Amino acid sequence: MATLQEKRIENVDGNFYVDSSCIDCDTCRWMAADVFNRQSSSSAVYHQPETRADKLLAMQALLSCPTASIGTVNKPTDIKQVQQTFPLLVEDNVYHCGYHSEASYGAASYFIQRPEGNILIDSPRFAPPLVKRLENLGGIKYLYLTHQDDVADHQKFQQHFNCQRILHSDDIKPSTQEVEIQLSGTDTVELTPDILIIPVPGHSKGHTVLLYKNKFLFTGDHLAWSPYLENLYAFRRFCWYSWSEQIKSMEKLANYSFEWVLPGHGRRYHGDVDTTKKQLQQCINWMKQQ
Repeated sequence: MATLQEKRIENVDGNFYVDSSCIDCDTCRWMAADVFNRQSSSSAVYHQPETRADKLLAMQALLSCPTASIGTVNKPTDIKQVQQTFPLLVEDNVYHCGYHSEASYGAASYFIQRPEGNILIDSPRFAPPLVKRLENLGGIKYLYLTHQDDVADHQKFQQHFNCQRILHSDDIKPSTQEVEIQLSGTDTVELTPDILIIPVPGHSKGHTVLLYKNKFLFTGDHLAWSPYLENLYAFRRFCWYSWSEQIKSMEKLANYSFEWVLPGHGRRYHGDVDTTKKQLQQCINWMKQQ
């Protein structure tokens, strides 16, 4: 829980602040970019929210912070109303869950609401307000895990919703050895007519991505947008298995069409299909130069 005693000196004066427990995960900076930025290798408030919309975004970032490093000088009176805004709509029937987990170093998780059964993509914190909202949206049929790093509270979600977890066998660890659906090999899997699971070894050996309706690509730690390079990007410093294999995986991914890149770590990207293909090719070219 954030405390004023640990408030970072980089914060501007006002109600919202970030304290020294920040792990620099970037969550608040992309969720409320007009309020938070990066200063001295951690997040800080650089502009206090003034409008109702900015105050809402700052409160959503506060609830999503994996280390509870965001606080307010004045006790918030609207916390329950803000909790009811989660999960946050991205587009169509795709939502951002918020409530990031420190166990996944603040990775984002997503939710697809479908008549055939809802899908949770990577695990957020098992936070009671979020769990209640997911119950109201129809529960969870599948808990799809992109890779070994972002599994967080998967066991609690499985036990509560009796959902089937999906993870590639090459990324199975002791904590995930009871996952119900264990993928294998490198062939693309058609989970349903509108959902493909594509193995993309590189960041980890068993990393996969999920493509929904040839529009939404959930990429875990495989692919994200870099605001610094202003291009789609792969995490060279955090490639734990094989950079050469990740390049091959990215070339494989170039055979598919999508508009949204929704990563666990890193920033989202949205563009038309043609522009996204060009962005991906530029990413591949960049990767080969590293």
